[in-house]
Amino acid sequence: MALSTIAKLNNANVWATTSTKPIFHDSYIHKRNAPQRIQIAAAQSSGGGLAADFEEGQLKRPKWTGETPLSRLVGALISFKPLYSVLKLGARQVFISTAEKTNIPWRDMTKEILESDVYKEKDAIEDSSIAAAEAEAATMSMVRRAIPYASSLDEANQIVRGNWLQAIENHHQQYSGNSTIGDILDIGCSVGVSTRFLADKFSSANVTGLDLSPYFVAVAQYKEKKRNQRKQPIRWIHGNGENTGLPSKSFDLVSIAYVFHECPERAIKNMVKEAFRLLRPGGTLAVTDNSELSPVLFTLMKSTEPFLDEYYLTDLEGTLHQVGFVHVQAALTDPRHRTVTATVPY
Repeated sequence: MALSTIAKLNNANVWATTSTKPIFHDSYIHKRNAPQRIQIAAAQSSGGGLAADFEEGQLKRPKWTGETPLSRLVGALISFKPLYSVLKLGARQVFISTAEKTNIPWRDMTKEILESDVYKEKDAIEDSSIAAAEAEAATMSMVRRAIPYASSLDEANQIVRGNWLQAIENHHQQYSGNSTIGDILDIGCSVGVSTRFLADKFSSANVTGLDLSPYFVAVAQYKEKKRNQRKQPIRWIHGNGENTGLPSKSFDLVSIAYVFHECPERAIKNMVKEAFRLLRPGGTLAVTDNSELSPVLFTLMKSTEPFLDEYYLTDLEGTLHQVGFVHVQAALTDPRHRTVTATVPY
């Protein structure tokens, strides 16, 4: 089931807190038969709190996906190589422009990675990858684009990351009894941004980040080594999320953040099955990814993400039920992203 997004800024109805954590409306939990509003607020700032209402409910698939005239037009545009190059460049420039307009030092961050010895972290790495060097800055830019009214990157993260983490914690507490989150696997961890947020939130847990790209894993390990040592160091693994090779029933939480929109339906289903195998009874799966995209942004993204159609046409909630998950829930955790949580039955 897809989710519709209605973001309404309403400073007259601000729901803020002096806490540094974002807050949830009590009724954020997904209900199948009745659309509902979800109100999420950033922490109070000097300029006053910011709030948004997100409405959750049924949504027909976007007109620009699948076998539709708009989808075929997008496909035709992308298949024309000179125009494809322009669209691909445009997609990258959207992120760079957002970063530079919001004081994210994209070029400096990229230069630091490319000029460092990060790629010595893995003997298997033979050359550098610009994508791995730019990944963290791109992630920051994505967060700012999701919350354009936030006064800073930190405030935007309080909403995007804070609400995602709170959704995970709330779901696990509700459906896993007194079970603690002791072991976490972040599948598709990229350069470790989501992994580090998970490790900060669940500081007593053993956290593992896994990614198919050795470049990304190398950058993740390099970045983590530059930070203060954690009580529980993050373990980094170069591996395939569809077949990790890790022991069955060895994790309490499996997170897959911003990965599925890059995958064909086959890979999505395989990762769901693998997550089910890896989780202990009562364990939680959390998937966060795109909700709606405008036709323009969809076209730009499809130039670099060829499986967007398959992502939007995949019935994720249905797949989770088929694999054996229970308590499958979906909620908008910011205007552009939804988080789907589910539990392995006891």
